[in-house]
Amino acid sequence: MVKITCRALLAPLSLAASLFVTSCGDGQGSRGETSRGSPRVLLIGIDGVRPDVLAEVPTPNIDALAAAGWYTAEARTTTPSVSGPSWSSMLTGVWPGKHGVTNNNFTGRNYAQYPSFLTRVEQTRPELATFAALDWLPLAELPDDPGPVLPPAIDTRVTFDGYEHGWAEADGMVTEAAVAHLREADPDALFVYLGDPDETSHRHGSIGTEYRDAIALSDRHVGMLIDAVRARPTHPDEDWLILISTDHGRRPDGGHGGDSPEEMTIFILASGPATADWPEPGPAGIVDVAVTALAHLGIEIDPAWGLDGRPLGTER
Repeated sequence: MVKITCRALLAPLSLAASLFVTSCGDGQGSRGETSRGSPRVLLIGIDGVRPDVLAEVPTPNIDALAAAGWYTAEARTTTPSVSGPSWSSMLTGVWPGKHGVTNNNFTGRNYAQYPSFLTRVEQTRPELATFAALDWLPLAELPDDPGPVLPPAIDTRVTFDGYEHGWAEADGMVTEAAVAHLREADPDALFVYLGDPDETSHRHGSIGTEYRDAIALSDRHVGMLIDAVRARPTHPDEDWLILISTDHGRRPDGGHGGDSPEEMTIFILASGPATADWPEPGPAGIVDVAVTALAHLGIEIDPAWGLDGRPLGTER
């Protein structure tokens, strides 16, 4: 199967680019059906959001999903609480001791043995269509051997440079690309990364007004993505699981990387028909996100993979 990577670097997503992006990686093929329809997963990762601050910010879209689904504000992230290891754990389902990433340089990474959940989808169910859109480039652009956690094996990748465009603008471009893909293509598993809250907090050295405004903007992006899912003509025949989480919390000065509760505590949200019979939230970790996505897609977890996470919908 020919893999096409759609990349949009350092330029706004024009209509022509939008049409190009959404034409890639149609993922035609049979899909496993459930009584609720064809299983689909959308994982939205919002960088650096403290759960207690999230609770104080007007976020109607996230609130509605949480009210209708499954939500915990007491999940645990990685040590150290920085983006490289934390996103690696969310996407692979294993702790840093296995995937090897302990910093934002991604040195020591072992994605060959512990790939992302999107890569697992490609390896086990290549007929399914995978998609990733992001604006923190190291997630998709590292020197080959062993390459990034989101490699070219993913059917469609759209990348923007948040530092070049500005993070609020880049998050908007990421969202636009994902919305276009949901409208024009037929994806089964998607990951959408939004980086503005983390970068805003670092820039201002606080968790004050600017940080909270960035979280509110991320919520509007979430709303656009959910609207795009629900607007799909085939939505009544699809069983969508929406997952939203963050990689780490932060200190009041905007920093992170330590093991304080403010830095180590994250939220995880799951919403969709499948969550109706899930047990009440119990202990959870960032490594549970990838495993939950795989389980929802009907991919059997092979014990030989050595995953540390467990599906969120199981008893704890």
